[in-house]
Parts: sequence; C-alpha cells; structure tokens
Amino acid sequence: MQSSFSDLEYDAKKKVTRRDRFLREIELITPWSVLEAELEPFYPKEGRRGRQPIGLGRMLRMYVAQQCFGFSDEGIEDAIYDSQAIRRFVGIDLSRESAPDATTLLKFRRLLERHGLTRRIFETINAHLASQGMMLREGTIVDATILAAPPSTKNRERARDPDMHQTKKGNQYYFGMKAHIGADAHSGLVHSLVGTAANVADVTQTHHLLHGEESDVFGDSGYQGAGKRKEHQGREVNWRIAMKRKQRKGLPNTAMGRTLQAMERVKAGIRAVVEHPFHVVKNLFGHRKVRYRGLAKNEAQLYTLFGLANLVRVKRQLMPG
Repeated sequence: MQSSFSDLEYDAKKKVTRRDRFLREIELITPWSVLEAELEPFYPKEGRRGRQPIGLGRMLRMYVAQQCFGFSDEGIEDAIYDSQAIRRFVGIDLSRESAPDATTLLKFRRLLERHGLTRRIFETINAHLASQGMMLREGTIVDATILAAPPSTKNRERARDPDMHQTKKGNQYYFGMKAHIGADAHSGLVHSLVGTAANVADVTQTHHLLHGEESDVFGDSGYQGAGKRKEHQGREVNWRIAMKRKQRKGLPNTAMGRTLQAMERVKAGIRAVVEHPFHVVKNLFGHRKVRYRGLAKNEAQLYTLFGLANLVRVKRQLMPG
C-alpha cells in the first residue's frame, strides 16, 4: 500500500516518543496470529445489511490499544484521530478510511465478554509464553489487590454497584472489587485470576489460583490457614505463608528466633515478584479503578490486562534479535 503524506512526515520525524516505542514493542511481542485464530470462529462473517465487517485484526489492535492506555470506547476513537502512533498500530489511514467508532468497539468488547474470549486471550498468551520456556510450575505466589469503584449514588440507577462492596485495609475503607492472582514464583507471570467483591477474604480464593502442579505456595499473612481448608485436603504442597505481624514481632532474640526471622525475609523476597504485574496493570496501564458496573465485565477486562501485563513483563526476552 502506498504511504500517505502524513505517514512519510511521521517517518521523517527525529524524536521517537515513549508511545511510539511502547506500541512498537506491543506490536512485536504479541502473538497476533494465534490470538486471531482463537477469536475468529466467534467473529461475525457479515455486518449489518450484508456489509463486510471491519477486520478482526484491526478491531483486536484497537481493543489492545484501549487496554494499554486506559481509554474509554469514545476515548480510543478520539485517540486514533489524534495520534499517528495509535493510527499506525491499529492500521488506519485517514486519507482512505475513517476509524472504527466507539459503538463498533463496544460491540466487539461485548462479543468478547459474551463468549468468555478475554479468558482465551489470557490463556493463549500464557500458552505462548510457556512454549518459550517462560512459565515454570514448581511454585505459585498468591496475592490480591483492591480496585476502587465509584461509591457515589449520583448515577442513572441512583445506587452503588451491587456487585461491589466495602472493606477495611489498615485504618482506611475501600469500596470496589479485588483482583486475586496466582503468579509463577520464578518469573512473576500470572497464570490464574479471579475477581470478587472487595470484602471477600483472600484465603477463600486460594484454590482458584493454583494450577495443581506446584510444590510450594507463597502468600502473605492473609492466607494463613489456607492449607487447613477443606478445598485443599489431600493437596501435597508446602505452604510458605507469612507470619502475622504481631507474631513476627514477638519472636525471641534467640538462635531459633533469628532463624525464623531470616526465613520470613526469604519468603518476603520471593513474594515481592508478585507486585510487578500489579504495577504494570495499575501504573503502566492506569487501571486503578473499575471501568464497568458488575463483576463479570470487570473480571473479563482483567483477563486481558493481566495477559498483556505478562507480555510486557518479559518483553526483553520476546523482542526479536
């Protein structure tokens, strides 16, 4: 395809922006063909009134760009018109065509939600990483983070989201949901995910976060007692769960006490790697608050976000040459 004047001008610019670099990396490390093959059976072959639908690859790239930059449906539509970097990533040439509108993206997102395809995106990315030897299975770290939801009742329903709940952490109250994850203890790559209301205890979700082949499970003190729960009866793993703070502070200054303190520091060092995917999702992708009403839609989005976060975490190993 012949380049437009805007493409030529863009190629000639002297500065490569962080957005340019980031989108170039996402383009190179994402297994597009495998993802499209997973989604293709569910994608409509014919649009309204017999018109040809927008290509699956283009809609997938628009959706990925939306997740990476935290845009709303309208926001990513505007961004395509505003940003040459995003236009190039999605594959839009405004001299020949218009960008897919927000409604088209909304329908695509609902298609993904309806058929559980964001989970397939997550699993397909993880299978791709496993094939590259980046997913080990000896140990799992379990953890959770709170995502805030709007507490206001000044909306169309005049009510808070009934799927979200309030919880207390430290001396502060939070309203929203929790993202519970199981991550590889070696790489920190997320292999399991579940979304719940914020008031659900972390330890109750542990069984959803284990793949069944790990020999060691690491968690903070919120997971104490996990091994005694009935859903784990017969599971042969070593539970490397942190002591509660008061218990650790009460350790005596003896050889045994110092040994236990050293063991706690080792466990904390291993658990620290689980903060990296949370950092990518919350700080790089800007997903600190839920975007939609209801747990199902937000959990569906989390599958995509943590799948993309896994790619970003190992981008150096995935980049060609």
